[in-house]
Order: sequence, then C-alpha cells, then structure tokens
Amino acid sequence: MSPLRSRAGRDDGPGDDGGHRDDRAPASPRTGPGAWARDLAMGMRFAAGGGREGWIRTALTAAGVALGVAVLLLGASVPTLMDAWHGREKARENLGQVHEPPPADDTVRYASTDTVFHGLPVRGRVVRPDGAHPPVPPGVRQLPGPGRMLVSPALKELLDSPEGALLRDRLDHRVAGVIGDDGLSGPRELTYFAQSATLAAPDGYRIDHFGKNWHPAPMRAPAVVLVIMTCVALMTPVLVFIGTSVRFGNERRERRLAALRLVGADVPTTRRIASGEALFGSLLGLVAGGALFLGGRQFASVITLWDINVFPSDVAPGPLAVALIAVLVPTAAVAVTLFAQRGVTVEPLGIVRRRPPVRRRLWWRLALPAVGTLLLVPLARESPWRDTPVNTLRLAAGALLLLLGVTALLPWLVDAVVGRLHGGPVSWQLAVRRLQLNSGSATRAVSGITVAVAGAIAIHMLLTGMQAGYAQAYAESGKLPRIGLWGNARDWPQVQRALTALRATPGVTAARGTIDANADLLPARSTDRFATIAIGSCAELRTLARLDSCRDGEVFLTGARGHSLTPGATLDLNPPYDKSDPVRPHPWTVPTAARDARLRDPGRAPDRVRYDLLATPAAVDIGRFRFPSAEYQVDFDRGTPDAVEHIRNTAAHIDPTMAELSAVDNPHDAQYSSVRNGLFAGAVITLLLIGSGLIISTVEQLHERRRLLSTLDAYGTRRSTLGWSVLWQTALPVVLGLGLALGCGLALGTLLLTVIDSAVTVDIPVVAGMTGIGGGVILFVTALSLPPLWRLMRPDGLRTE
Repeated sequence: MSPLRSRAGRDDGPGDDGGHRDDRAPASPRTGPGAWARDLAMGMRFAAGGGREGWIRTALTAAGVALGVAVLLLGASVPTLMDAWHGREKARENLGQVHEPPPADDTVRYASTDTVFHGLPVRGRVVRPDGAHPPVPPGVRQLPGPGRMLVSPALKELLDSPEGALLRDRLDHRVAGVIGDDGLSGPRELTYFAQSATLAAPDGYRIDHFGKNWHPAPMRAPAVVLVIMTCVALMTPVLVFIGTSVRFGNERRERRLAALRLVGADVPTTRRIASGEALFGSLLGLVAGGALFLGGRQFASVITLWDINVFPSDVAPGPLAVALIAVLVPTAAVAVTLFAQRGVTVEPLGIVRRRPPVRRRLWWRLALPAVGTLLLVPLARESPWRDTPVNTLRLAAGALLLLLGVTALLPWLVDAVVGRLHGGPVSWQLAVRRLQLNSGSATRAVSGITVAVAGAIAIHMLLTGMQAGYAQAYAESGKLPRIGLWGNARDWPQVQRALTALRATPGVTAARGTIDANADLLPARSTDRFATIAIGSCAELRTLARLDSCRDGEVFLTGARGHSLTPGATLDLNPPYDKSDPVRPHPWTVPTAARDARLRDPGRAPDRVRYDLLATPAAVDIGRFRFPSAEYQVDFDRGTPDAVEHIRNTAAHIDPTMAELSAVDNPHDAQYSSVRNGLFAGAVITLLLIGSGLIISTVEQLHERRRLLSTLDAYGTRRSTLGWSVLWQTALPVVLGLGLALGCGLALGTLLLTVIDSAVTVDIPVVAGMTGIGGGVILFVTALSLPPLWRLMRPDGLRTE
C-alpha cells in the first residue's frame, strides 16, 4: 500500500477516545464533477510547473491550437465581413428608380463614371443637384462645388504620387476633400464623388435618395466551388493539427503519470490529470489564437481579393461562433487526450505497459475516401454545376471525407510498409525496428502534413485551372489590340469630333465609330420584332459591310437575322422596354430604295455586331431614336508606352460617362496569384509547426531509449550511424505521407476541375514545392534532433540506482 493510501486509510479504532464521533474530514470523491475539477486542476498545475521542457511542450501545443483557433475565427468572420461590405455598398448606391422623380429641391441627376487605371478599377460618381437640399451618400457631409470632387484616401494618395499623373489628367475635377469610411467599401478602394455643371439627360438619371435594396449577382460556379473547397481545405488541417498539438509530449507525460500511480493515483485519475495538462495548453492556445486573430485582422486593409477590401473592424466573428469555438476547442483537447489514453495502461515504478497492439483494420480506412469519391463523382458528371444546398453539402462532405480518409490510411500504410522491411545497414534497421515497435507518434504528426499538403495541392490545382481559363480567354480576345467604347449619342457631328480626338491620341493606329440603336418592327404582333441599326458615314459603314457604292442618304439591308425587314417595312424608333412602358411610338419607313449589303465576316472580329440595317446620317433623324449609343472601336500599338491609358484619358474628356470593353487588363491573374501565394505561405507555416511537433516526439523517443543509446555507444557504435537512424525514422513516415497526399491532392483537384468544366491542370511548382518542403521538414527534424542524441550517447547513461 502506498504512503498516501496508508495515511488516507488510517483509523484509530472505534473504541479510542471513549467512543467519540470521528471528526475527520470526508475523503475527496473518486468520481463525479468534484473529482474531475480537482484532477483537471492538478494536471494544469503540472503543465504550468513542468520546467523548461514542460513549458516548451506547452508552448508548442498552444502554438498549434492558436493557429487553429485563429483560422476558425477568421472563417467565422466571413459572413459578418461580407454583410458589412455589401451593407456599405448598398447604402451609398442608387441604381435608378422605377419611376424617375421630377426635378425638385431634393433631387440630383446621377451618373456613373467608372474607369480603369493600370488594371486597377476606379469607381466614379458624378451628380448635378436640382435644388438647394440634394441627398448625399454616406461618408459625404455636403456636395462638393461644381468642378470639384471628394476622393477616397487611397485615390488621394495615388493622385498625389508621380505614378498618378495620367489619372490626374483624366479626372477633370479639383480635389476638395476626402470621403469618410462610411462611404467606402474598403480602405484601399479608389473612388471619387464629383459635381458636374454640365451633366444632363441622357448621361444620367434623377434620384431623390441614396441607399437601394438590391441584391448582388450570385457567384459563378467556379467561385462557389473555390469558396467551399477553401473552407474545407483550411479547416481539415486545422482540426487534425489541433488534435495532434494536444498530444505533443505524450510519452513524457505518461512517465509522469506512472509516478502518480506510484503514490496512489488510479488509472481514471491519471487520465483526468493528463486531460488537465492538455486543457492548459489548449486554453493558452485559445487565448493566443484570439490575440493572433485580433493582431492579424489589422492587416485586412492591405489585402484585396476579387475587388473586395474591408476594414479591420469588419473582420469580426459572431458571438455564437466565438462561444462555440471557446467551448469546442478545449473540449476537443480533453476528448483527444482521453481517446489517446484508452490503449495505454500506466503502471507504477515508471513503467508504461501498453496493451497488445490491435491490428489496424483497412476496410473503414478505405471506406472514408471511397464515400467521399462517390459523393464527388456525380457532381463531376453534372453539367453545369448547380449551386444548391444539397450540392454544397455533397461537395463539402465529399472533400472532407477524402482528406480525412488519407489521414486514416497513413497509420495502416506505415505499419504495412515497415512490417515488410528487413535487412539493410544498421542505421536503417534501427529506424525500421523503432517504427515497428511504435509508429503512432510519428504518424500522428505526419498526418497533419498529409492533409495539409493534399488540401493545398487540390486548391492550387483548382486555382491554376481557373486562372488558366481566364488567361486563355483574355489571350484569345486580346490578340487584336483593340478597345471598345460606348456612350450616349446626340448627333453625328459629335461622333465625328470624338473620332478625330481618338485618332490623334498617342498610340492609336485606327478608330471607327457608328451610332447604334434598336428598333421594333411594326405591327407589334410580328414574331421577330427587333432590329439593330448602325448609322455612320460611308467610310465607317464600309468597315462593317461590303458596299459597292455609297452616298449620304442611302440605307442598306444586311439580312443578318433572316427576318422580314424589307424595303417599305415600318420600324418603331422609340421602342418600349416592356409592355408597361408608356411611350409614344416613332414610326419610320424603310426607304424603298434600300439596297442589300453583306456584312463582313463577324468570325474574324468577335466584337462585330450583326446589324440588320445600315444607314447614313441623312437617311434618318437620330433625335427620334430612344437612347442611341455611340459605339467606337479603337486599335492601338502595344509598343507605345501607356497607349491604353491615353485612350482612356481621351474618352473621359469626350464623355466622362463613356464605358469601356476591352481585354487589355486581366484582373483575375493578379487576384488568383495572390490567393495561391497566400495559401502556399499558410501551408508552409503549417508544415513548419508540424515539423516542430515531430521534433518533440523524436527527442522524447531518444530520451526513452537513452540506456539503449548509451549501450550502443559503449559497444563502439558510431554517432553517424545513430544520426542516420534518426533521419530514416523521420523520413519513412513523411515520404509515405507525402505520397498519399500527392495522390489524394491530384485526385481531388481533378474532380474539382471536372465539376466546374475546366481543363485539368497540374500546378507543378506547387507540387514540387510541397515535396521539397516535406524533404526540408525531414532534414529540419533530423538536424535539431542530433544535439540531444549526442548528449544521450554517453557512458553515464548506463549508471543506475
């Protein structure tokens, strides 16, 4: 009987002291909430007072949990972040009202003047007040004066820099102030709000308030798949890593528990004390993760993804999510520790006697990735992807099961491989024998590497495929250096002046322009009602069709759509938008002298419009059309510096509301590259932390074998032999894990690219980089394990008491 049990059970006998009542305090309960609280507190004290090595283990556990908590908090902040971003966008915008209000003291004419500068979008809004009390958007106290503008801080910084010289020339307004944060979608947004004295219909529309209940367009299928997979690929390694982190230093903890058995603690008590140690590290990690999240979100203002840039205060998880994370993370730490203690019998005298090893079953380990694949394959066969809750759940569950299945397969694979290895150098045999005896700690650490690398490879394949698709589309449409422009048209002389200005712009090689309009065939019961009309000089019309002869006043029919547009047909030049649109028709009869003309091959130029009718300016009154538009096609020389920006400047001086259609800027390239680089950096950090945990496990195993190492040293075993054994002991699980990760990542990435109908593209640099980092982890662990190995290889290790 141990001394503690002897003292706890001492009794003076019932007859002692005249049979008086026993005044001793009742013994502490062995079970129940009180025992749990006492033993957890004791375990936390052991973790806090374990000396330098104990604090290293606790710090490493806390670091792993902190990383996971920070990622979980970031993921929980996405809904709040998007709500704040969309909320500010809605509050400052008005896309037009169903019934335009009449001019009043509280109305303004409002127009969009967006532009692009060196690939960066610049949001512009121009107003002209109708009275003395016009509405103002959030972030603006009062309208700037005529010819003045309020700018965002980021735009002001750009305009004040030498790089913003061309943009200063384009924005023909003086800076009068800065827009407040309420009027910005994010701190890095480039936007301005100006007042124009010349803004008139049809360049804008009248509004009487800001703030519009509009809903953003739903995300396209590739973006939905990417968001779902990013969440899965980030959360799965985090969960695995949290489970691995709380088991750092497990072997030394078991030796300490054996000492507790020596002084009278039973097995359930030791398990609760071990849970307390893990709980202490997880609570530290919870606090550190919160601090890491709060510090990391301060960098939110410098990150822009898909034109989304937010303020640090927007990155805030909901209270329910914070409460769940605060409860579930420590609970998971205790649960993982109890689960790990199931197969361990801790006995006194410092002996840890393990139960007979249970044969690892393969069927359920294969079932996880098999079920995941069965969930994903039908989605890959569906075309196109449908964004439904069921499909979202199937995609997330399938990817999660596939990644977890690889983690479950690794222990079986390591045991199966090392069990069949025999012979070889002494260093190899030492490493293989150690793994044959106990591969659990090594595979637990490497499982984090496996799932992190597999998820990173799959996500990078998805990003690379999407990026390659955009790059191919932009390369195809951008073969011809051309920019399309369109704006409101008033008359043909206005278009001629614009063409003259564009042709005089540096870098422009050719420019053509027409006035485009739509018309309805009358009577309205006609089955093919619409016709597209182009109006221009004979020289401009010849760029659209082959004309034998042309004079001002002539009209040409192209027969592009094969409908009943013939000489003598009646067109409505003022067609309504819908049946409820109360507009008066403007009938116009196609001249009987209209001749046929053949459009030039539209296949050679994708920007060509299939016009039904070509007319010269004298043939039709342009003022009778409803909102005719001036269409320009501008060719430029790629070798001229900033030719595109000069064209945009000219267009802004012609008409600030003129819009642009071009393939000269590929905004997706930089966006996807930044996401890929960020994910790669995150994977590297995760691998380094997992490697740190692997170092702890390796050093503990060396301490456990210190007598064996001393014996080998006494027999003359070379240090290099034992150093190589540490290398092989680390390398075998890592190599097998990387092989599994490579196969899983490529399979998952292929399925995801098939789901979004994209060509399967392997991100070779990332695959090679991840493999190289895995090899670096092996060398990293080995190098840091050698100093403890040299210290343990001494004859003093044979001394016993």
